[in-house]
Amino acid sequence: MKSLVFIGTYKFGTSKEALTIAKEMGYAVILFTDKQSHLDFLEVDQVILIDNLLNEQHVMNEILVLQKIGKQICACVSFIDPYVSYAARLSKLLGLKVVSLKPLSLMENKITLRETLKHLPITPAYWIIHPEDSLQKLKCISHLPLIIKAPVSNGSKDVLMVKTPAKLTNAIQYLRDKYPNSSLLIEEFLEGSQYLVELVIQNDELKFMEVMEQDVIYNGKFIVGAYKYPAILEENLYKTLISHISTIMGEIGFSNGSCHMEMKLVQNEWMLIEINPRMSGGVMNQIIEEGTGINLLKEILNIYLGEEPEFTKTRNQYVNARYLTIQSRGKLLKVKGKERALEHDGVKYVYIKPVAGAVLKKPHSMGDRYACIIAVSESAGQAEEIALCAAKEIKFYLEPF
Repeated sequence: MKSLVFIGTYKFGTSKEALTIAKEMGYAVILFTDKQSHLDFLEVDQVILIDNLLNEQHVMNEILVLQKIGKQICACVSFIDPYVSYAARLSKLLGLKVVSLKPLSLMENKITLRETLKHLPITPAYWIIHPEDSLQKLKCISHLPLIIKAPVSNGSKDVLMVKTPAKLTNAIQYLRDKYPNSSLLIEEFLEGSQYLVELVIQNDELKFMEVMEQDVIYNGKFIVGAYKYPAILEENLYKTLISHISTIMGEIGFSNGSCHMEMKLVQNEWMLIEINPRMSGGVMNQIIEEGTGINLLKEILNIYLGEEPEFTKTRNQYVNARYLTIQSRGKLLKVKGKERALEHDGVKYVYIKPVAGAVLKKPHSMGDRYACIIAVSESAGQAEEIALCAAKEIKFYLEPF
């Protein structure tokens, strides 16, 4: 039977939805995972539990066993870090259709990416701190505020903003303790509106590009509180963005596959925050499908399968996806208001992430967003108003610690 192999997944979001879509496309879904909690996914035909998913020989041996018993492996895919380029490498070893392997690997390391694109005007000022470097000679200290990143972080877990020399030193030490053998990336902090760009490239041609504005919460970390689709941009800014993207894709040699970029508009000039070698997580597929009618995940899977994707828009709506966080720590007793939120005209989707008994806390990463509401309308302002009103219906009841 024709089968798709997935390396890793989360319980929610793009990576989980991809399993369902692959099943709907008629493929047997085979999931390699290191999580016991993934054993009962209804979307999955076969789960292979492995302690270390990056043990390439072990994974390849298991895939060869699958082939011997009649499974026709059509693609090997991952939608989560750090397995995206790894899955592409497995596809290459299996002789399957391969997306742009080296560029995917390049995107997975923020330092390598910055060094590759350092000569482009979209690259902000940055510094690299090596493990052996003394903190007494930091050249970047006169450029505060600054952003400090671990080169392989994701979901804003290890991205810190600092405003004073003392906090800079503390942040560097914190990340050094966590990544003792890794260099760190320090960047200038850019003031401006932030945008997310979803991209699909096939045979060096930009087949799909959608832009949305992000509402970002700055609390020492960077948490996206809402997505507004489509971004409202002047025509010249949109054309300039396309030009920059074409240049970036050419510089890194990305000719087949999908990725997403985060950009900032700083005094009417585009600056690159980062590139990730996969579609965005969370509810990104629902946002794009509600706005355009395009199931982006399905078409990305078609790219991995070597098929021709279809990007014809069948609708044109404004979408506001709003995430909910909390401002105290405690054990979740119950959540109320989901049904009432769904009753608001224009609300298409309400998701509550935690279950009773879970420990909730203030947001320190994207994973600390505990609910999401997607609303649509014929205008951007109305979509946002609907989402905000519906969000007020959701109540978290906590037992404080």
